[in-house]
Amino acid sequence: MATITAAAVKKLRDRTDLPMMNCKKALVQAEGDEEKAIAILAEMSGKKLAEREGNVTAEGRIFQWVADDHSAAAMVEIQCESDPVSKNDAFVQLGEDCLKQLAEGPGAGTVDELLDQQSPSAGTTLREQHAAMSSKILEKIVVAKVCKLSGPVAGYVHHDGKTAVLFQADGEKADSQTMRDVAMHIAAMRPTVTVAEDLDAEAVKAERDRLTGEAKASGKPDNIIDKIVDGRMKAYYVENGVLNLQPFAKDDSKTVSQALNEQNLTAKGFVLWALGQG
Repeated sequence: MATITAAAVKKLRDRTDLPMMNCKKALVQAEGDEEKAIAILAEMSGKKLAEREGNVTAEGRIFQWVADDHSAAAMVEIQCESDPVSKNDAFVQLGEDCLKQLAEGPGAGTVDELLDQQSPSAGTTLREQHAAMSSKILEKIVVAKVCKLSGPVAGYVHHDGKTAVLFQADGEKADSQTMRDVAMHIAAMRPTVTVAEDLDAEAVKAERDRLTGEAKASGKPDNIIDKIVDGRMKAYYVENGVLNLQPFAKDDSKTVSQALNEQNLTAKGFVLWALGQG
């Protein structure tokens, strides 16, 4: 049986960044052959990761980038099993590398498209970087979502990294403060659509018909029924999450649409992510 020295264990630890005890076990099994030990460690890590495949990834972090001129923005969501892992340097590096490649590379419509691209820092593909990190941390880690938008666009990420928003506007000049305020509004108020026309048309018609029937049944004159229904529909739109018609969180004396109009902007769309949802 080969003698396994502390120096040999340390050398393997430095090469693999895996726990010392695992390195020693692998060297013992490989009878001191470092390359065989590395293969053994890879097999050990693969088995442990396979055992965790069904585990819930309810923790993690959303990474966001917005160009200085608000001409483009990107987001990447990476999930893991435990909160401490989301603060691990390798985890953060993977997130930043995925985000940088998404922002500056050829683009990617799916997670797989992005992971097959080169990592900006690791000298490997992002997929290989992800696999190497997972093998060291031995926890299920998932690159869950990617998104890139053209501007004018502003963003907001909550301090815990678990809620993030990208907000797109139309206009000749981006007002970064107002647009960021709207992004923060979206994070707080959770609208579901940008404009009323985005709601389900059949549901809207059914509500309008119901309100019209109520107004007629109450004996209201025909010439004011439409005005009454229009007023009540505004409340329906707000209740059903129409961004444009919501009272602006920063100044509820005006709607989001009115706040944007003051800066010659109109809402175009938004992406709202809450970690692990959707």
